[in-house]
Amino acid sequence: MTIKNNFSLSPLSGYKTGGPADFFISASSLDEIKSALIWSKEHNQQIFILGGGTNILFSDEGFKGLVIKIDNKDFRFKDDKLYAGAGAMVPDLVESSIEKCLGGLEWASGLPGTLGGAIRGNAGCFGGEIKDNIESVTVVDHAGKLVKFNNQDCRFSYRHSRFKVEPWIVVEAVLNLKENSNKEELAKIAQDHINYRIERQPLEWPNCGSVFKNFPVKKAPPQVVEQFKALIKTDPFPVIPTAALIDQAGLKGHTIGGAQVSEKHPNFIINLGTATSVDIVSLRDFMAAKVKNKFGVNLETEVEFLVSRRDLYNKS
Repeated sequence: MTIKNNFSLSPLSGYKTGGPADFFISASSLDEIKSALIWSKEHNQQIFILGGGTNILFSDEGFKGLVIKIDNKDFRFKDDKLYAGAGAMVPDLVESSIEKCLGGLEWASGLPGTLGGAIRGNAGCFGGEIKDNIESVTVVDHAGKLVKFNNQDCRFSYRHSRFKVEPWIVVEAVLNLKENSNKEELAKIAQDHINYRIERQPLEWPNCGSVFKNFPVKKAPPQVVEQFKALIKTDPFPVIPTAALIDQAGLKGHTIGGAQVSEKHPNFIINLGTATSVDIVSLRDFMAAKVKNKFGVNLETEVEFLVSRRDLYNKS
């Protein structure tokens, strides 16, 4: 196991910003994960568990402690089951399942990040959520003990699971798929999803996807529901697209430092090349305040902001 010192985190975030971690390890096996936990205790270091970095903003000051990147990427299929390490990339799982004529995961085509991250945040898009596929999830606690949860025990909800609040590390999972599915049909659905993202999302710029969760209709004032009724969609319950709220608040293209509200998809903040994490956090807060002032709704952050030494990052 190699512990790296003063390790730059910015290349590992979708935003490409952030300072160094005091210590860093890439753990590609359960033994390495356990060893990293032991090391952190012996050296009295706080830890942060990192997946694909597609939904995380690191502080400009970095992280005071040990970052453990989960890199166990192995996966295999047996009948209609997918057995995968938490470090497996979701696009790889989608592509391989289609090759095996196994359906049920094509909704996730184009979804970035690792399986572990998707489970932790119950990632979803195009009407699907990872909870719909999960049979069981295995975690390791900070004592190094393995614990297995069934789907119900994971307490999945909208962009949430118990793994967001419990001090456990997702290490592997079993997913249910559908045998004897039509490969061509699955591939077409997957490519349609990818094309949708290319056409509507600013993938050419560093970003971490949607900054805010879509807004539940049941929480919106009646006049806001009426104004946006033509745009209401199911995700997985009736929501008003937050991008529409941000757009109507006149925020498209608004810039703070090197961070900009995307003109292509206003629920994305993009790094124009010179953004700092402070720029991104400041722009996020400005967007939330403007939407609150115009529509009377409180947006909930979807991107995770890693707290470090500065209170500015503790507003999400």
